[in-house]
Formats: sequence, structure tokens, C-alpha cells
Amino acid sequence: MKVLGACPLDCPDACSWVVTVEDGVATGLRGNKEHPVTRGALCVKVNRYLEQVGAPDRLRYPMRRTGPKGSGRFERISWDDALDEIANRLTGIIDEFGGEAVWPFHGTGSLGYLQGMEGYPGRRLFNLLGASHHRPTICSVAGSAGVRYTLGTSGGMDPEDLAHSRLILLWGTNPLSSGHHVWKFIQDSGAYLVSIDPVRTKTSERCDEHLAPLPGTDAALALGLLHVIVARGAQDDAFIAEHTEGWPEFRDLIAEYTPERVAAITGLTVEQIVGLGERIARTRPTAIRASQGMQRHAGGGMALRVLACLPGVTGDWAIPGGGLHYSTSGHFRLDLAALVRDDLLPHPVRTLSMTKLGENLLETENPPVKALFVIGANPVGSNPDQRRVIEGLSREDLFTVVLEHFGTDTVDYADIVLPATMQPEHLDVLAGYGHLYLIWNEPAIEPPGECLSTTETFRRLARRLGLTEPALYDSDEELMRQLLTGHDLDRLRADGFLKVQPGPVPAGTLQFVSARAELAGHDPLPAYTPPADPGDGLVLISAASQYFLNTIFGSNPELRRRAGEPRITLHPDDAAARGITDGAPVRVANARGSFDSIAEISDRVRPGVAATPKGRWAKFSGGATVNATIAERDADYGGGAVFHDNRVEVYPW
Repeated sequence: MKVLGACPLDCPDACSWVVTVEDGVATGLRGNKEHPVTRGALCVKVNRYLEQVGAPDRLRYPMRRTGPKGSGRFERISWDDALDEIANRLTGIIDEFGGEAVWPFHGTGSLGYLQGMEGYPGRRLFNLLGASHHRPTICSVAGSAGVRYTLGTSGGMDPEDLAHSRLILLWGTNPLSSGHHVWKFIQDSGAYLVSIDPVRTKTSERCDEHLAPLPGTDAALALGLLHVIVARGAQDDAFIAEHTEGWPEFRDLIAEYTPERVAAITGLTVEQIVGLGERIARTRPTAIRASQGMQRHAGGGMALRVLACLPGVTGDWAIPGGGLHYSTSGHFRLDLAALVRDDLLPHPVRTLSMTKLGENLLETENPPVKALFVIGANPVGSNPDQRRVIEGLSREDLFTVVLEHFGTDTVDYADIVLPATMQPEHLDVLAGYGHLYLIWNEPAIEPPGECLSTTETFRRLARRLGLTEPALYDSDEELMRQLLTGHDLDRLRADGFLKVQPGPVPAGTLQFVSARAELAGHDPLPAYTPPADPGDGLVLISAASQYFLNTIFGSNPELRRRAGEPRITLHPDDAAARGITDGAPVRVANARGSFDSIAEISDRVRPGVAATPKGRWAKFSGGATVNATIAERDADYGGGAVFHDNRVEVYPW
């Protein structure tokens, strides 16, 4: 039997897949050949997904902590015992502190709308309890806000249109390691390819040109390129007059970012800036593909805002194959309000930011956080300021429930662990942020042991709490119908995917000067915001790994073997200045924390920059990972994270 499904992981590709089932056992997994983006291929990580599903260390039964927090010692208990304990503890906490003392912490372990973060599973129950709202700020929020200030929508160009581009700027993105399906459209284009990345990645090596600016200087570079374009009179005056607002003010700002000034900011040469600016000036259509990593710094939102302006100056927004592709999420018009039911709230509640977990657990009062539900997340491995996160999770007065597949670093701090189903075992729907397709996920096999879907877990908890609101007990099929009002569910289920029609880009008049940004307290002009880490030393980039997806697959033996020991890449000049040789053990540190690694000396990184992949588990990495050095600071827009605005020193060890 062949069953159509969807990869739930935090990747723009949201692949459509086919599960082969024999006698109730999943025996094969491949990409759906019929899907126009997946085209039959999965990535090196997801090719091993069925190993995860059947892994011997997978969690299969509810557990209760028996040792100190962090010890990872548990005993198996029944679902009845687990639900009784959760219900009793929740009731006591709400009676004493109020509902806002409860925080449902959703992560990107799944991007499903029923079982994953996109639909906030359990939100109806938590709304009825008056729990704090969760704000998922860890990934793309700063950039999305910046794009909206310019375009009126966070949706950009259809990435399939990259096949029509003549020049493609791969800006802060490495699709050959993370989200590789877009590469097919890039190859189909025959376009001149420019990689803009502080690290010479696998993707950079396949491009015609590579520029390595200092991290966090992308907005300055974009303004410098615009300076070259405008100085040569290559702006599209007709498009600007008809489709934009604020051009005179923006043109004056562009004039300030001369190639000489931008070279000093970015660490590039004047010749590189002028050369690329002239190439953009004479090449239509030009497309920009940017991804989430480049906006994880103090000026991340502003950087995407400027990038969205660039095709407005050249007129590329009006040409197929031109524009900016950052995220397609803004094009999916699903009825999220009907799914999450915020109308069930008894009163307005506070919102707690995902990226401030340590701060919120240790400092928030009136009320303090007393109950934490961790759903599809591993914050010990994925959140900034690992030390503070661990300190918060170690509180004896914090009741922590974790819904999980494996014994992650975060599970070790749980009071109750609940075993969750994996993607071939439950119903769900996905919306890719790297394409325009809804993807249906049909359950293919029965879950092992006593694993339950996230939706069923919260239905059972609502029953144990004695709640009578009918909406808490809607089936998965009913939830799906409520979410997908106006979409052809029968066709979606039969075909496995359905392309949505994108809205117009820009959605109205492109805003070179944004009144909405000014109203929110930001600069009305899209300018340059420099990095903000006050530390010295090297700027550390912790980008996506070839073998892990965030911290998913971090316990897979084969992928851990392929990834090898934790390594940090240093430029030869920086290594020599520190007396560090290739293969030597080093300690990477700043005022926030430290982790140990092995030095790799290479000119793949530019001077002043170090790089290490993210996704390691602390328990397999000497007790700390790169996130021990990263601050719980906000980016400029939306409370986004600043993983790449991080200065460290590296010492021989």
C-alpha cells in the first residue's frame, strides 16, 4: 500500500512523500514524484526518517521523573496516572496563581497545522484555561515583519519562477545543505548565480561568484548596490512612479551609501560592490533568494526590508522571474482563527516570547510561570542562552510536561513525559514556506506502544479536567474542515497536494517609506542597523547542518557518525593569531557561556568570522553547545532571535 504524506520538519521545502506499507509496517519512504517541487527526492536527513519512527530509543510510554531535574531518570506510568497528575497540578496552579501561570511552549519540531506549531495544538484548551499565549519568535519573524513593511505582505515571489531568472542572488542561504529543492529551479534558469554569505558553503562553490560580507551588514550592502544602480540611471522610473511611495526620500538615503562607505562596513572591496551593482543594473529579471539565517541579528528585519526594496527600484517585481523569495507563508489563506479559537479566552492574556524562555522562567512575575508544556520543542538545544534556559527548567517549583519522541536534553528536565506520534501515524496538513502547495498527510501506520497524537492528548486532558466546551473534543477531521474552509479537501486528500493562488506582490503600493513602521516606533526609511553584540573577538555563525534539522536527528547514530565531532571553522589568519592548529581541541567562550570543539582551519570563512553547525545535543557534546554563547536579545522587529549576532573568543584547550 502506498500512502501519501508530508514531511513535517522545519524546512522551506515541506516535501510531499509516499510511505510504502506492508502488513501494517512502513517499509519504504520516498519523495512524491508527482509533486512539482519535491520531484521524487528527499534530503539526506529525511531519507532516514523511518529509522527515527522505529528507533529502539523512541519514547513509547508516559513517564514520571524519579531523579533530580536534569538527571534523565524516569519511571513508566499509565496514561491515567499521567493525566491525573497533570490535571491535579494544573488545577492547583490555576487556583493559586491564575491561568497565565501556564505556558504552552510550541516549537518547530513539526510545522503541521493539527499536530505542529503552525496550528498551536492544544490552544483551545489553553485558551479556556486562560493560559499565557506563546509567541514563536525563534525563526523568521524579524525578516517577515521587514518584508511586510515594504510590500504589505510577507509572501514574495513564487520560487518556481526562479526558473525564469537571468541573475539570482543567493543571499544568506545555502540550499544545497538546507532546503535543496529550490536548486532545481535555479539550475533550470541558467542564470548567473551570486552567493552572498560570510561562509563559502556548498552552495557558494556552485555559484559563479561569491561575496563574503561581515555578518549583519547585509542592509548596507544592499544599499551600496542600489547606489551603483541609481548612479547609472538604471532604476525603473515608470515602475517607481506607478507602484511605489517615498522614492525621493529613499533615493536621498541611497546616495549616502557610496561603495567606499559600504566597503568599510561590509569588509568587501569597492570593486566587488561596483561589479555586482552594475551586473544587477543591466540584468532583467533579477531574483533574490534569502532565507532565515541572514535575519538573525540586531538589524535582521531592516535587512529584509531593504532587500524587498531592491526589486522595487529595478522594476523586477513586475517581471516573471524577478523579485524576492524569503517565505511564501503570507500567501496561504487558512482559517487559523477557527482552529485556535481565541474567542474561548475568559479575558485577555499576556504573551510570552519563545526566544526569552530563560528570562521568562527566571524573572517573570505576576504571575510567575508555574507550569510549562513543551510541545514539539527542545529548548535546551535550540534556544539562546542555554545556561539560563537550563537554570529556569531546573526550578523545583516549575511543573514541566514534555510531549516528545526521544529523550532530548529538554526531556531530562521534565516532570511528566508524554509519548507523541510521528508523522506517518497521524492526520495533518502542511503549508510550505518555500513553495505554494498545501500538502496532506494521511496516517499510514499505527503508532507504537502508547503514543498518542498531540490533538488526542489534549482531548484526553480536557476530559480529565472535566471541561464541557464542545470545541475541545472536535475530531482531527473536523479540525481540518474548520481550518481549510474554501479549499477543495477531497481533491487535496486524493492528490496529496494542492497549489494555492498567490496574492499580488506588492500587496498594494510598495513602501520605500513606511508609515506602519514609523507607527511601530521604527525608522520610516529602510536603512542599515549594525550588529549589536558588545563583545570582542570573532563573529560566530551557527548555520544549519547537513545532517541535523535544528536538533532533530541529533540522536540518530548514523547521522551523528556522518557529522563527526563538533567542529568550529577558523580562518588561517585568526587561527595563527591564537596559536591554534588544525584538529586541535579548543574552547569557544564569551561572557554568557562556553562550549568545546575541534578547530578546522580553512579559508571557507572570511577573517573575523568563525562557523559551526547547529543541531548538536548537549548531552552528546560535553554538556554545552553553541547556544551557550548566544544572547537572549531581540532583533529589531518582532522579537526575533539573534543567533548570528554573537561574538566569541576561541582558545587552545
